[in-house]
This record gives sequence, C-alpha cells and structure tokens, in this order.
Amino acid sequence: MGTLLYLDPAALPETISWDPPLSDDEFEALAVANEFLQLERTKEGEVIVTPQTGDDTGRANAEIIKQLGIWWDTHERGAVYDSSTGFFLPDGSNLSPDAAYVLPEKLGPRSGRGAKMARHCPDFVIELLSSSDRLSKAYTKMDNWIANGAGLAWLIDPYQRQVTVYAPEQAAQIVSGELISGSGPVEGFILNLAKVWRFYET
Repeated sequence: MGTLLYLDPAALPETISWDPPLSDDEFEALAVANEFLQLERTKEGEVIVTPQTGDDTGRANAEIIKQLGIWWDTHERGAVYDSSTGFFLPDGSNLSPDAAYVLPEKLGPRSGRGAKMARHCPDFVIELLSSSDRLSKAYTKMDNWIANGAGLAWLIDPYQRQVTVYAPEQAAQIVSGELISGSGPVEGFILNLAKVWRFYET
C-alpha cells in the first residue's frame, strides 16, 4: 500500500478491493489512519466500510455493553470488548463485533498506546441488527464467527424482538422473550432484552 491511505467518507463504496489484498499490517495501518470509520475485511481480502449506527442502535448497543460489563464485574476474568475492536481471525478476515467476551487464557500481556488489534477469535459475540443491515450478510457474519472459533454468538433483532443463537455443531435457534441466558464461555450471564427493546418503537 505504500503510504497511509486516508479514505473520503463522502465517496466510499460499501466494499473496497486491493490487488494484491492488503496484508494484516497494511489493513491495520489503514484502520488507524481512518479511525473515524469502522472497517472490516473479508477472508477474500475485500475491505468493508460499515456505516455509522443510528440513535436507537447506538443506545441499545450501549445497554448491551453495560450489562455484559456488569456480569464481568462479578468475576473480573477475561475481557469485554465493544464495536470499536477489530479481531484478526484464523481465516484471514478481520471483523468487529458489537460486543464480545474473550476468556482469560487467550489474553496476552497488557500493552500500552499503539497496541495492535487482537489476533484471536472472541469466545462470545453479540451482533445487534440495525436498520441498514442486510440479513443475508448478518447471517454470514455469524457463521464466520462460529467457524473461526467462537463458542457462542447471538444475533439480536430488535425489530422482530428475537435473538438467533449460534453455537458450534448446532443449528441456529431463534428465541424470544425478555431474558436470554448465556452458556459455555458466558455461563451465568443473563441479558435483559426488555432493556434493549425499549429504545425501539413498537
């Protein structure tokens, strides 16, 4: 890529391709140079530009992070991440979850300013659908999380008031209600969905 490339938000397509594809270091440099954008990378090397979320999605996602953080406070093991975090995954992609949890055994030593993106898959992932998301792409992203090593992933659909649960070697399951309980890497975590739904019109 040569020098850092600053992207013009007003003229960006949904996906950008480089030939040859960007290396991990080049992609990370691109993301740092354009920190006002959320950039992801497919395993094929295409860079995906994710639009900013609206008011309802932003507030709902903050609620999800808050509840996950409160659960983490009960044991202080591992780490919780928000949507600003990029993860380099085993298949070569780089994805950002809306919320995630990583078990302590995957965490390396803490590093200071300028630390590189995580190079492991979260153990638990939450994705929150926004009005601009395409369902087919959301489903593919959830499958990718599981294929790369996530032990549990939730796709929250606030418009249908339901959650699709993904886990390794299991068919996706749709659940509804005001509470959803975690398992595996987040055993004991309970997400109060009623507090998420309140940010959306009924």
